[in-house]
Amino acid sequence: MREEAKFIPAKMIRIQHVEHAYECKHCKKDFSQKAQMKRGKASQPVILRSIAGPTVIAKLNYDKFIQYLPLYRQVKEWDRYGLLTNDKNLSNWVIRVAEDWLLPIYQEMKQVLLSKSVLHADETYAQILNRSDGKSGQSNTYNWIFRSVASQGTIIVLFHSALSRSRAVLEGFTGGFKGTVICDGYSAYGNLLDIIFANCWAHVRRYWLKADSKNGQIGVKYCDQLYRLERQFKNLSPGKRRKARQKHSKPIVEQFLKWVDESPFFGKNALAKAADYTLNRVEGLKAFLYDGRIEIDNNPAENAIRPNVIGRKNWLFSVSEAGAKANTICLSLAETAKANGIDFYQYLVKILTELPNLPFHSQPETLHNYMPWSKNIQLTCAK
Repeated sequence: MREEAKFIPAKMIRIQHVEHAYECKHCKKDFSQKAQMKRGKASQPVILRSIAGPTVIAKLNYDKFIQYLPLYRQVKEWDRYGLLTNDKNLSNWVIRVAEDWLLPIYQEMKQVLLSKSVLHADETYAQILNRSDGKSGQSNTYNWIFRSVASQGTIIVLFHSALSRSRAVLEGFTGGFKGTVICDGYSAYGNLLDIIFANCWAHVRRYWLKADSKNGQIGVKYCDQLYRLERQFKNLSPGKRRKARQKHSKPIVEQFLKWVDESPFFGKNALAKAADYTLNRVEGLKAFLYDGRIEIDNNPAENAIRPNVIGRKNWLFSVSEAGAKANTICLSLAETAKANGIDFYQYLVKILTELPNLPFHSQPETLHNYMPWSKNIQLTCAK
């Protein structure tokens, strides 16, 4: 007796939606009144006058945003299944569905995210060929990422496409947010009303690691002491973690900063850069000591932005700003679904099957049932 795996390829089938109309035979015999008519109502399509149904769109998006498979490479696969198309069609489907059905969910997720009091933030470069600001397609654009913290419940991951890396982008996206943003040392993170910026100790450690010397090793050891304590405090409540940090981490931070301040690190070498980076962000580096909800570093945001980086290597660029925006919407839903234990393919099938038949524009509360963390989605789309 032996066992072997057998692969059964998927197949494409054509479904016809027919709306039947019925006439009352009894009314028809009575010439004094008009015969009553009843007409069935088929489900609404995802895209008008398009052959692409919910399952096709869901697989298309799953392959791009979970498998990171660019659209031009998907064309041959769809051809094998019997669907003749091209990458321009596929791109239009992604954009149209993102604008019509996924954007309302994205906007609802953003409201929930900005209602929290602690966020991670990061950004990475991207490329858009046809830019509205007149700059060359070779110029960098940026995808910003914002992520909630585990201590405040549901994890939400949001991407935002922008033509620049300026502070105005951060200010525009976080308008109305009041709380703490955990970030790296980039200058755009700072001096915003109602926002406290907590800096990342992982970046500090990297600077001292690059200073490949005895003093560099001392700086790394200070950081390592803090990380060892954080591993011990990992499962504590925010309140208890704050008290533990005050007792054990604060003396190490103060000793480290005093050592850096009193050490004669001058010039443009790696050691001087590490010292400058540290001393220029003292308040941001101390922020985690006073709030147990704040993480010691920005690694959750950096990990969440990695799919965008992997995808960028495969997708290379977006042709239009509309395409870039659609990518960030889809990535946001994909990564938030993943963080909440949801199968992204099943999630999209459910959204694209049900939302076109619901009056969510006039009844926006309907969207609450389609958030990745809702009971409705957790029961039907969990992995």
